[in-house]
Amino acid sequence: MDDGAGLTRRAMVKPNRMLIAVQRAAPGENKTRPDATGVSARTITKGDAVVAIDSFLQPYDTDTPLIRMGDFGDGGYLVPDDLRGIVACYSPGVSEQASFEMDMAKRGIPSFMADASVEKPPLNVPGAHFVRKYLGDRDRGEFMTLATWVRQTDPDPAADLLLQMDIEGAEYATLAAAPRDLLRRFRVIVIELHHLPSVLTKPRFQKAALAAFEKLREDFVTVHLHPNNVSGSVEIAGETIPRVVEATLLRRDRAHGLRPATRLPHPLDRRHNPKRAALALPERWLGEAC
Repeated sequence: MDDGAGLTRRAMVKPNRMLIAVQRAAPGENKTRPDATGVSARTITKGDAVVAIDSFLQPYDTDTPLIRMGDFGDGGYLVPDDLRGIVACYSPGVSEQASFEMDMAKRGIPSFMADASVEKPPLNVPGAHFVRKYLGDRDRGEFMTLATWVRQTDPDPAADLLLQMDIEGAEYATLAAAPRDLLRRFRVIVIELHHLPSVLTKPRFQKAALAAFEKLREDFVTVHLHPNNVSGSVEIAGETIPRVVEATLLRRDRAHGLRPATRLPHPLDRRHNPKRAALALPERWLGEAC
């Protein structure tokens, strides 16, 4: 479920708050009640949590160039060209795509894939292992934690891993529940971040996202950010906030020559849906040089 229009109360203008207008509600979402102007509205608190979230999402360039793994469209992601020595890719959220894992296999990196919504991956990826489970913040029923999954499958406890995660909003609780020493095992983390308008406006979403980002920020830096043009966007005080973005994180010990990103969109970025207009990143997530 993509976020962006799930409020049920009309916004009230209060000090230190900004009005936001909701656009293009995705199918199945709860729409906000329109105000006197006919525009759906709600508020965003300009507090420390939002500042911390914005800061974490700001992308940086490093001395390591980015390469594209997977399709030139949905299912492809930009990662640092620093994959040598990574012994496994953990990829929760398979759905109908496995081109990223296929490209990993071409580099000799096996993938561990998990998704309870499908019977098997759409491609026969060499060396891949699949389990019909969802990832979550605890082990129960068809859910498992990241820690449990890695403990059961880890090919080399002393080596680096890669995490590519697209789990429809469960990423925040999943990452927040993961031990920090486990997260440090991942040299590169690629995440589809969902519900971003609510992350900036609703305390419940804000708390969940902040818990995940605080767990990551000491050890990782964002090196790429790309909005998903399939899920639409929300206008916040004149800025267009995408509902979903791809974020690529690099472990700080591998991130040399950090500087604000200057090429966004990146030349290797592609629209998820080529028939829809591309979405721009909001200025709040860009450094001064962008």
